[in-house]
Amino acid sequence: MNFVEGEIIAFDKPYKWTSFDVVGKARWLLCHGLGVKKLKVGHTGTLDPLATGIVVVCTGRKTKLIDQLQYATKEYVATLLLGATTPSFDLEKPIDATYPTAHITRELIDSVIPTFLGEQWQVPPMFSAVKVEGKRAYELARKGQEVELKPKLLVIDEIEVLSFDAEKMQLTIRVVCSKGTYIRALARDIGQRLNSGAHLIALRRTRVGDITLNDCITFEQFEKLVYETQSIQIQTA
Repeated sequence: MNFVEGEIIAFDKPYKWTSFDVVGKARWLLCHGLGVKKLKVGHTGTLDPLATGIVVVCTGRKTKLIDQLQYATKEYVATLLLGATTPSFDLEKPIDATYPTAHITRELIDSVIPTFLGEQWQVPPMFSAVKVEGKRAYELARKGQEVELKPKLLVIDEIEVLSFDAEKMQLTIRVVCSKGTYIRALARDIGQRLNSGAHLIALRRTRVGDITLNDCITFEQFEKLVYETQSIQIQTA
């Protein structure tokens, strides 16, 4: 592999890492392992710190493909806790309100979930990277400032219920969607259509375009691959 010339690498992002952490770690390993001072490295789509799964990273000349790859369809497996909300729509912030859940049945869920198929107008979360007058929405949200975010048009190609635990009020779904879809906001909207509340307690990105989790490598494997590449280059020099 020629990382300096350009490669596309899929990582399985660890929990609580940012996408920037993934890029930074990959760049550090490449520069130190290959003995280069500078190298273009970028990712093809942000994944929330509290999520795990696929983050695609491009190096060298392959960074020119980032804009194109960002539009790839993505698949997620998400677990929602019904009956409670948080300001961030996930576990970043504590629960701020609770709602009735006695009326929520599997039958009700099965009738509501298909209503999210197709084109949807979705209001992004305040705790998101959406820019508001040059600043990220999450920067304003963490300062306690409230701004009105405009709804964005997106497409949900597939959505299905994988499991529902009525005792714990935990719902797990699989979603295939377009660029710009916030699964945290989808959790909020599902809670509202169930006449209750909901927030995300687990999220895993399982596919980006044709790339699946089976194509991902860990950073331990990547570090080994980088040094093997360096050894081959030295031997053939």
